[in-house]
Amino acid sequence: MDGTLTHAIHDFDAIRSQLGLPAGQPILESIAKLPEQQAQQINQQLDELEYDLASQATAQPHSDELLALLSKNNCKLGIVTRNGHGIAKATLKACGLDTYFSDASIISRECCAPKPEPDGINLLLERWSADAGSADESSADENSADSDSTVMVGDHWFDLESGKRAGVTTVHLDPKGIFEWPNETDYAVVSLQDLAALWYE
Repeated sequence: MDGTLTHAIHDFDAIRSQLGLPAGQPILESIAKLPEQQAQQINQQLDELEYDLASQATAQPHSDELLALLSKNNCKLGIVTRNGHGIAKATLKACGLDTYFSDASIISRECCAPKPEPDGINLLLERWSADAGSADESSADENSADSDSTVMVGDHWFDLESGKRAGVTTVHLDPKGIFEWPNETDYAVVSLQDLAALWYE
């Protein structure tokens, strides 16, 4: 979601500093190491920071076009995020993309172990009665490209690693075109428009 369907605006170093967490370490994992009461307090602070960021969220160029294309072709769409569920919904609403995702298709940090663990993708596949190589083959249009594939699209190593560990195809979206994690990346694109173009190849 953040940095893929939306513009990346999170300053994670600043967030770590505000929460008093170690520099350069993943935020959720750092919080998980704290005593329970302290962790609860910091999680509440994190939620407040993230709700504020959600209200400022803007859609990535061509995100609506891509989601409309996929929906038109009977693709199942889901979000796997390290955000909270309410924060994810607020972000999507601020960007005008909320109509594409049901509550059950938004997998947040409250649902299961966060990315890079594969649990979120596996939970979505379970809810869709699909597997890593077959996203609802019974209802997919057999004439549409890659209608039997499950794909994880993301802008961070966490996304790509979770996809690899779940056994699904991975797409790295990097507008800068650097593509830092080739070992975890099946396809690399610089825009969602380029990703949409893959549908027709």
